[in-house]
Amino acid sequence: MKKISPRRVILSRTDAIGDVVLTLPSAGLLKKQFPECRIIFFGRTYTQPVIAACEHVDDFVNYDEFVTLSISERKKFLANIHAEAIIHVFPRPDIAAAAKAAGIRLRIGTTNRLYHWWTCNRLIPSGRKNSSLHEAQLNTKLLKPFGINNEFRLDELKNFFGLSKIKPLPARLETKLSNDKFNLVLHPKSNVSAREWSMQRYAELIQLLPPEKFNIFITGTEKEKATLSKWLQTLPQHVHDYTAKMNLDELISFIDHVDGLVAASTGPLHLAGALGKNALGIYPPIRPMHPGRWAPLGEHAGFVVIPKNCSDCRSTLVQCHCMNEIGAGEVAERVLKWRKG
Repeated sequence: MKKISPRRVILSRTDAIGDVVLTLPSAGLLKKQFPECRIIFFGRTYTQPVIAACEHVDDFVNYDEFVTLSISERKKFLANIHAEAIIHVFPRPDIAAAAKAAGIRLRIGTTNRLYHWWTCNRLIPSGRKNSSLHEAQLNTKLLKPFGINNEFRLDELKNFFGLSKIKPLPARLETKLSNDKFNLVLHPKSNVSAREWSMQRYAELIQLLPPEKFNIFITGTEKEKATLSKWLQTLPQHVHDYTAKMNLDELISFIDHVDGLVAASTGPLHLAGALGKNALGIYPPIRPMHPGRWAPLGEHAGFVVIPKNCSDCRSTLVQCHCMNEIGAGEVAERVLKWRKG
């Protein structure tokens, strides 16, 4: 099948915030190649604010509405978009089947999903689990049918996030930011999606950052607030509890206004990197969770990880001794350099 010049392309990525952020450069590359093409992002309700903030995306299609429909209604749902192509960045058999039934001309998927062999008509070899490529690079592999064949470097992809449509920061949040201190966000939890640095380590980090120089905010979801409540009560006065106090639109804007963020491999970390903020990720050395695959991308983004191969904690959901071998002093040193810089 020769490459096409599409007028409407669906990018299907229906998982978490960080995954969506690392898919946005693919939208940017499509827009660069085909400026008149409309990019339709197939995502979830809770990630819609991220997608809406991207200048490269023209329309949003809600997977949470799609799953409530019958099989015949799903076909009509996708057919009414009138897309020439769909890219299954995050594979889902229900979307793949509906896209074929809807007659979408070009249906791109990976060879690693058996159902793609009969629902897609362009298969791309893209084994992710053992790949040495970053997630954002792996996503661009699916653009090959459009003649986008480059082996993109990470320092190239960081220029294609397009997060320029940020909503204004509410006054109740803006007034808490300091003009003469470094405004730092610590996002200690990950909704059990990543290995986490311990709360003890975060407390040690706070103690190492001079209160006369740092204005610190703790962020997290409503569910995470309940987990953090006792720990939050032990923190000094210059640390502000902002868990469960912002919706995602507000969090995006807040991150855009602060000076830096420290977190595990989470959505807020990837947002901070993509927004050009100082962003430091704390990672385990376990493949494929390691920073080689999931590091934040951005002009001022970086990570810390223990330099060894380890799979001891692969079967646990959160606890990881390699994470806590990373000392608070090492992280504090990186954060203090941000302020000096």
